[in-house]
Amino acid sequence: MFDEGSNSIRAVVFDWAGTIFDFGSHAPMGAFVKLFEQEGIRISIEDARGPMGMPKWDHIHTLGQLEHIQAQWLAKFGRLFSERDTDRLYDIFTPMNAASVVEHAALIPGFLELASDLRATGIKIGTTTGYNRQIMNVVLPLVKAQGFVPDNLVCADDLPTSRPTPMGMYKCFLDLDVWPSRSVVKVDDTVPGLLEGYHSDCWTVGVIASGNEAGLTHSQWKSLSEAEKVTLRERVAKRLAAGHPDFLIDTVADLPQTLQKIQQLLNQRK
Repeated sequence: MFDEGSNSIRAVVFDWAGTIFDFGSHAPMGAFVKLFEQEGIRISIEDARGPMGMPKWDHIHTLGQLEHIQAQWLAKFGRLFSERDTDRLYDIFTPMNAASVVEHAALIPGFLELASDLRATGIKIGTTTGYNRQIMNVVLPLVKAQGFVPDNLVCADDLPTSRPTPMGMYKCFLDLDVWPSRSVVKVDDTVPGLLEGYHSDCWTVGVIASGNEAGLTHSQWKSLSEAEKVTLRERVAKRLAAGHPDFLIDTVADLPQTLQKIQQLLNQRK
């Protein structure tokens, strides 16, 4: 038998870049473009954003498999992009991205208030990320200085297999001592991040405006007309559909209303 609180939300697990900090997920995007530029390979911003949410080794390897990038690599180096190339570029990328996050570390507006409200009601705050531990060791003090410390953190390299598998979420269940899975909500702005929630049978909430798919700064989002926001929401929703989100929100500032809906659905199970 579950205990009396089994039909309550026990934890919310957030992604990092594009979800709770770095509005528009700009730090990794710029680092990926610069990484390949240093190799004499041209990639677009759209290329860089495509695999976002994956562990960064997988992200680099996926970029290297794109046909137009493979063609450039073959022309320059006389061979196709390989796993050995991925290993080498990953070692270069990590300090590059760690330096970039310093410039894009601001928390998403409304997140601190949300975190305070969650904790006031006894809801734990977990986190997972496609970043590795070395990069997050730079991020954590930056967000702590702004007033946020997570209850746990699962990095991409903490586990043998990460996103889009559910392993990161399973680690959150253990770290936070929460169960069943439907008492946990996963919030993310990318398909791989949403899938780790979907595959672990959690509620999933996709983030539109502050995320990678929109790619806007906070001021750019605020300056859009309502009609432009509607168009952007529709475009991003189509991209995030592959992650099977249960709900969609603009930013984490809008999460309380969605959590109320989830709690109502849980109450119906009593």
